[in-house]
Amino acid sequence: MIQVIARCLIVAALCGTSSLLAQNEKKAKAGLPLVAGARVSPHETTYVRVGTDRSTSTLVSITYGRPYSARGGKGESRKIWGGLVPWNKADRLGADEATLILLQHPIDIGGKTIPAGAHTLYIVPSDTGASKLAFSSHIGKWGVPVDETKDVARVDLKKESIDKDVDQLTITLENHGSSGLIKIAWERTQFSVPFTIKK
Repeated sequence: MIQVIARCLIVAALCGTSSLLAQNEKKAKAGLPLVAGARVSPHETTYVRVGTDRSTSTLVSITYGRPYSARGGKGESRKIWGGLVPWNKADRLGADEATLILLQHPIDIGGKTIPAGAHTLYIVPSDTGASKLAFSSHIGKWGVPVDETKDVARVDLKKESIDKDVDQLTITLENHGSSGLIKIAWERTQFSVPFTIKK
């Protein structure tokens, strides 16, 4: 009886290993990293209903990884803008998987119309010129490298200094009645851009 149990355990372990290997092979073929263990950066979904009445308002949500200024949230802080996130280069705007925005209805943002549905968000920050928020149709992928070939639109961001140090990337969505606002804060810098719902 003990031999039968031992053989069953060995078969189960081998089946589990082959399943894990198959999953890793699929991830590798899809260009996804092989992630083991707990994530260093927590993930969050932020959302807002834009409008004055819940029954007619529009849902907008963003799901993203929230890296810390200090590696893993411990130790000395890294320089974020112009350091970890270089100026004038596309950055994933988060950690791990690409940042995802879901739009219940199309939005008008920065003079461009973004269709309803799912889009990847990334940022092109600039120290001296206009920083850009990009919407991409290439979804469901790892955040790096950023694929700039599938852009739906890029819009200008307002950049400003803030008084309080933000230790962890924070994206917020605000409802302003007939419009909404996307805010991105980290270190002592905040980027923002308003949008309206197109029905």
